[in-house]
Amino acid sequence: MPHLFTPLTLRSVTLRNRIGMSPMCQYSATDGVPNEWHFAHLAARAVGGVGLIIAEATGVEAQGRITLGCTGLWNDAQAEAWQRIVAFGRAQGAVMGVQLGHAGRKASTLKPWEGYASISHEQGGYESIGPSALAFAPALATPRAMTQSDIERVITAFAAAATRAVALGFQIIELHAAHGYLLHSFLSPLSNQRSDAYGGSFDNRTRLLREIVQHVRRVIPDATPLFVRLSCTDWLNGGWTLDESIALARQLQAEGIDLIDCSSGGAAPNVSIPLAPATKCPLPRRFGARLALPLPPSG
Repeated sequence: MPHLFTPLTLRSVTLRNRIGMSPMCQYSATDGVPNEWHFAHLAARAVGGVGLIIAEATGVEAQGRITLGCTGLWNDAQAEAWQRIVAFGRAQGAVMGVQLGHAGRKASTLKPWEGYASISHEQGGYESIGPSALAFAPALATPRAMTQSDIERVITAFAAAATRAVALGFQIIELHAAHGYLLHSFLSPLSNQRSDAYGGSFDNRTRLLREIVQHVRRVIPDATPLFVRLSCTDWLNGGWTLDESIALARQLQAEGIDLIDCSSGGAAPNVSIPLAPATKCPLPRRFGARLALPLPPSG
């Protein structure tokens, strides 16, 4: 049997095959609540035989959404709506996961088909935050540099969302630390110019992600696998590097991470990223030679 179709066990969870559906934003929720569109999108893949389905980037707080149409998991109404989707997927034999994230300085933007710009408070927009007051692009608002209180609130929000996710039936939790969103923006020197305990050195820039991993691992069962999606390189001089990703993965492994979901880019606009079939495969291969974690390439 081809390796792709053999089971894979992570902690207490066994995937029926090694086909995983990456989280894909649908920008179709209302107040963070998933609806029939999300049910159809995820249920179809479960019926089709996918082993692992990871639901789209889901905000851990209202201002953590990329757009007004993004899903959330900070209240009971959202959890109740997710529960039906998760139950159906599991009944079809799929393992159901969710990607928890915070958009950071890329928050409060138009939906992709509406253009690329921040939305105003009059349009329902909300404040964006980040490690430093540096806008991602001219069309986006300058974020407010996070205070210690903000950092503590976000850590708590990730842990609370993970608790809800497990309670409603999600079997795997993935933390989104890629593509220029909040956790990646702390990792990258391109977006993190802080001078406190969360900026400057490698250990300081990785501190927020490590603290979130620690808090989430503490509140979810030992049997629940915990993934982290990383942008393994910024593709820019002076940015986050593959070697730093490997060093971080070692630290995260010690904190109880079960899998690194390898991606790249997103810290800066207009970056030249090589685009070709399997273009990101060399990233997990470099990891694989130096770590004992599963490291699938991401699309």
